[in-house]
Order: sequence, then structure tokens, then C-alpha cells
Amino acid sequence: MSTTIAPLAPELWADFEDLFGKQGACYGCWCTHFRLAPAMRRESSRERNKDHIKARIEAGPPPGLLAFEDGQAVGWMQIGPRADVPEWNNQGRGSAPVDPADATDPAVWAISCFFIRSKARGRGVTHRLVEGGIDFARKNGARLLEACPIDLSRDSRSIGLFVGSSRVFEKAGFERLVERKAGRPLMRLVL
Repeated sequence: MSTTIAPLAPELWADFEDLFGKQGACYGCWCTHFRLAPAMRRESSRERNKDHIKARIEAGPPPGLLAFEDGQAVGWMQIGPRADVPEWNNQGRGSAPVDPADATDPAVWAISCFFIRSKARGRGVTHRLVEGGIDFARKNGARLLEACPIDLSRDSRSIGLFVGSSRVFEKAGFERLVERKAGRPLMRLVL
């Protein structure tokens, strides 16, 4: 099956909304987990999260990529400058930058989240999103691309896989920088 990767521009909102469904993917997160401070997340709702990401998409530039198969969105990957996902830079997280200056450097990018439609899982959509993301980051001036995936999961449906599998990133050429939390390496690809 052929997969097409496209930056999430406002005109693709309906496809994104269809992919995330009524629940908003990952218990109503709408891919705002790394965008909102913990206190804001606790006070937020599924609808407020949806409104937040929709406003972000409308403001541009695209905050991630959609994967399409047969005209239907089957996958999502959040990718962009680290500054766009401020909680990803929190010094208490495994994803915190090695050099604090990287948190605001527009050329240091992060792949922070994935969501794959259940019927499309296990078919390599995540691999294709990462490949497309590498190209997208290069074309948009990134010099470093980082991720903080999970090493092992007993269950391929694990909610922890929203950060991706380290095997996917290793296959794409990312190298491990540091592991501050067991099984959650900070990985980097020099572009």
C-alpha cells in the first residue's frame, strides 16, 4: 500500500480530526501534552485541547505530518522546533535538551508524538512518517532532529508508544545521546 506524507496545513484539518476521532486520540489529548504546562493540562478538557491544536495549526507553520493511504489519514507525527513543544524541554523530563540553548534554537527540532489509526498499525506507517519528517526538517532548516522514544513495550498497543519506538529511530540513523529514564533514550540525528 502506498503512503503519502503531507505537512498538516489548515486545509487538512478535517483529515486530522477524522484520524483523531471523537475522543481526540490518547484520551482527548489532541497532541497537546508537550504544548501545555501540567497545571494547564489538568484544567483543560478534550474540547479545549482540540481548540488549542486547531488554533496552532491555523497559525502555522505545520506542527507535524499526516500519513495518507488511499486518501485517508492513517498516521500523525508531531515534528518541529523544540521551542514549539515547551514541555518537551522541561529539565525534569528525559527529553530535556543536552544543551539548554537547544530549547530555543530554531534549528534544533523534535519528533515528540505519534498517533496511528488502529487498522494501520504494524504496517510501517511510523517508519514512513520518520523518513518524511527527516526530509521535512532538512527542508525547513533544521540541523539536529531529536526524539525520546520508548525502548520496550510488552504490548504493541501501549499508550507509551505515542512517543515512538527506539527501534524505528535506530533504523532511521538516530544515535542515543543520554538515557535519563530507564527505557527512554534521548536520540539525535545530525542533518
